[in-house]
Amino acid sequence: MTTKHPIGAFIIVDDDLDLRLAAAQKLEIPTAQILAPPKNRRGVDDVKILQEKFAKANVKITTVFCGFEGESYTDIPTVQETVGLVPLETRFSRFDEAKAISAFAAELGVAVTALHLGFIPEKNDVAAYRDIVEITQQLCDYCKQNGQRLHLETGQETAESLFQFIRDVDRENLAVNFDPANMILYGSGEPIPALKMLAGHVKSVHCKDAKWAVNPGKEWGEEVILGDGDVNMELFLKTLKEISYVGPLTIEREISGEQQIKDIEKSVALLQRLRSEIWGE
Repeated sequence: MTTKHPIGAFIIVDDDLDLRLAAAQKLEIPTAQILAPPKNRRGVDDVKILQEKFAKANVKITTVFCGFEGESYTDIPTVQETVGLVPLETRFSRFDEAKAISAFAAELGVAVTALHLGFIPEKNDVAAYRDIVEITQQLCDYCKQNGQRLHLETGQETAESLFQFIRDVDRENLAVNFDPANMILYGSGEPIPALKMLAGHVKSVHCKDAKWAVNPGKEWGEEVILGDGDVNMELFLKTLKEISYVGPLTIEREISGEQQIKDIEKSVALLQRLRSEIWGE
């Protein structure tokens, strides 16, 4: 039976891709979001190799994520300084890089480019906020030329701030990749109310779990295996049903090695059970 909510995995293609695809095939994971490979791995031949490998594993790439040189997720202040298009000193080179990744995704036949935009300035900082709105508009317009949506991943800002930002950018192809664990990790808000607020814009999701920090917003929360954190995955999926979400349930487990594969296997089992109970799929 074809499902409207296929299970997916987040795959870093430069991290032992053959092993990741073998695991996805074994676990019958039919979709994947990928992190774009570096510049020197995005040629015509590279596109063909990736297409062949994913096709052989029966895995469809649904989203290509941007990652930028110099980004660091060491702690929240470092994220503010280094991640996405917000840092001014790297903004325009990264904008060009994001466009190149969109073009690469288009060559792969993928209809979504995604990224962490970074910590969006407060709207009362008028000039800085306007500049981020404008560069996001330009990136949306470029993605539209490639027949793509641009997805912003949740995390750094509150749902209210992101909702207003999307309205201010005012582009039909701008959407949200909703990661409930990131809301907890960054201390930016309770994930379920945030999901409801952003409902009309959520076009892809991460199935990831986390526990709150002692001092949310100042210290990192802790990412944990799906089902062991504070997200409440059953309620998360029930809320996805409530907002009529249709799309992959993409597992992201931000550790590496064999334990990552073991945790993904457990996550698949949890999602299959919840999906059956909630959607009957």
